[in-house]
Amino acid sequence: MADQPIDESQTTPTQSTSFGLDQVAGDSVNSVTQRYQRYLPVVQCVAEQVVFEIDEIQQAVQPERPAFVTRVVNDLLKGGWLLRGDNEDKRLRWNVARGPFCVHRWLDEKLLGSQVKIKPQQDRPRERLLEVGVESLHVAELLAILVRSGRPGESAVEAGQKIARHFQQRLDRLPLATRLELKNISKAVDVTAYCQIMAGIELGRRIAALAGLRSFVRINSTQDAISFCQQHFQRLAEDGKQEQFHVVTLDTKRQVIDAHLITVGTLDSSLVHPREVFRPAIRDAASAILLAHNHPSGDPTPSRADLAVTQRLVEAGKLIGIEILDHIIIGNPTVLSLRANGDL
Repeated sequence: MADQPIDESQTTPTQSTSFGLDQVAGDSVNSVTQRYQRYLPVVQCVAEQVVFEIDEIQQAVQPERPAFVTRVVNDLLKGGWLLRGDNEDKRLRWNVARGPFCVHRWLDEKLLGSQVKIKPQQDRPRERLLEVGVESLHVAELLAILVRSGRPGESAVEAGQKIARHFQQRLDRLPLATRLELKNISKAVDVTAYCQIMAGIELGRRIAALAGLRSFVRINSTQDAISFCQQHFQRLAEDGKQEQFHVVTLDTKRQVIDAHLITVGTLDSSLVHPREVFRPAIRDAASAILLAHNHPSGDPTPSRADLAVTQRLVEAGKLIGIEILDHIIIGNPTVLSLRANGDL
């Protein structure tokens, strides 16, 4: 006959204090470990029986609540580990056909799986980061830290490994992955994990861009301007879906001070106003600026609006006393300098 769950409402209430054991996971004092500790004595007691009744287990593991004991026994029944007699026989027995039963393996599968929190410290990404430094972590470990927490049956470490394997040799495509794509790779990637991954990638990009900005000492020629824009605005060339207009400010020695996004959208004089362009230049105490914007089509050929906006800004710069060195149009894979093109 089919095994029916035991009715938890028929148990006799006793004290609610759970059975205490030493820590199962060393330094991990958390909810999963506490559940492990609570399940362990009940399952061990059941494992020591050959034929038994539920109230015998409830008595043996006092002061654990009878309802909790019943729930554990029901889990074993549902998993096929225990069998019961007919309607007249309330006794339970082990299902020998199911094979040998291992207490700790059953608990690991039910409560812990391969959760990061119960792994040895040296195998846990956050602890490894603190111990050996972030530069020593593998891609999968970095991703596991961003995923942060797993789901039943799949830990954050497993999620990181799956994503790393999927994007192996093409990690540069990860920023383009959609939420659904990552969810299909790992069920542990929920909305929060997806946002954390994308935020981590974007932060890294911005830091790298800033480091690249600082590495350029001077822009003294058209080729210097082109080389700077090709490196600093590489992402804009590859991924830019809309036109973006940027201003790069320079000091009296033509050293880069900073780069500023002015506007997003089709380039015209109403959007790229001299007031908005020269405000960051004045704030940076710049003596010159470099203009740059992208063409999402990939063709850097200047439009009529590009030329009109540039000429207007050049005239405004003369009045303010801030020189416009060049205007670089970023295409893919080429760029174009208006000064070299004779349009500045």
